[in-house]
Amino acid sequence: MKAVKATILYDGLGNVQKDVYVVFDKEIKEITKEKPKEAEVIAEGVVTPAFIDGHSHIGMGRYGEPYQEDETNEQMDAVLPLVDALYSIYMDDKAFKHSIEFGVLYSSVLPGSGNIIGGRAVLIKNYGRDIEDAFMKYVGVKAAFGYNPRSTTNWKGTRPSTRMGAIGILLDWLIKTQKTIALLEKDKKEPEEIEPTVEALIPVLKGEVPLRVHVHKEDDIAALLMIKRKFGLKITIEHACDVHSRETFEKIKKEGVPLVYGPFDSLPYKVELKHEDWKNARYLLEVKLLFGLMSDHPVTLQANLYLQLRHFIRLGMSKEEAIKIITHNNAKILGVDDKLGSIEKDKWASLVVWNGDPFHMENYPTHVFAEGELIHETD
Repeated sequence: MKAVKATILYDGLGNVQKDVYVVFDKEIKEITKEKPKEAEVIAEGVVTPAFIDGHSHIGMGRYGEPYQEDETNEQMDAVLPLVDALYSIYMDDKAFKHSIEFGVLYSSVLPGSGNIIGGRAVLIKNYGRDIEDAFMKYVGVKAAFGYNPRSTTNWKGTRPSTRMGAIGILLDWLIKTQKTIALLEKDKKEPEEIEPTVEALIPVLKGEVPLRVHVHKEDDIAALLMIKRKFGLKITIEHACDVHSRETFEKIKKEGVPLVYGPFDSLPYKVELKHEDWKNARYLLEVKLLFGLMSDHPVTLQANLYLQLRHFIRLGMSKEEAIKIITHNNAKILGVDDKLGSIEKDKWASLVVWNGDPFHMENYPTHVFAEGELIHETD
């Protein structure tokens, strides 16, 4: 048994404790005021849960490689639900090491937004030896609204030149899949008779798998919510950086749709980001919908994920609530809050010990634990 002494414990649930011990092996066994007798205290400092990146392309767009080797987008067609982000990740990407050093141990990795349906999103352990070891679970199918899909007319396959064209192609596949489900239920059709692309979309149409949708602008979000209602889809909204009104966030909340927000601190390089401003997040905080935060690595570096929290604090959020965004909230949205996202009994002992408050610029992690194992210690 091991233990760390938390001079301050941010538990990931929006609570703060002082001068407590976290006792663990692979899982957390207890949090106690008393110094444990049967556990070695191996670190002391400010303790947080391990951070979770809600949306990234880490391992696909890699350190030290030319842009031609980037594997974020597959260009062979516009609708690719069988494409799997896992198979374009290299775990020797140096970004993983940097992320671990700053407490980011888990990544939701998605294909890019050049396609209308880009493929399967996956949740991985940043400390995995290879992709098989790193794999945790699939966390949805990537889709994209807005400018990006219509910017790829020089790629292969049927490509849209307008936003209405992109939605038309999406509707074609949704309707085709919807009809296939109806035939299956009526005629007991054999699965091998179904087109593989349609078969891959059946769990999405049944609401068993979330459609994780890249979308920035308010009108594109409105279109997405209309389609969500029409087909009964389970969705998450990814980005929403151009949302500059309270009303759109209220609409998202009313629909019960979670949001993976961000990233902050990136260049608004296209027209659909012309309203991007860190101050837009004030509406997000006022509405109080369920949201997590992303790095969108390599758009912003995943290792710097926690630095984005400064914007929420400046807007009046407490430090403990800010930590919750990249721990419990992301875990809940990704469906792993039973094991990650907070420091509680029986959760994985994935935690970070800091030499001081992580919101002070001079401070950094001294010890990083993943499932109870020390995987990083500051020299």
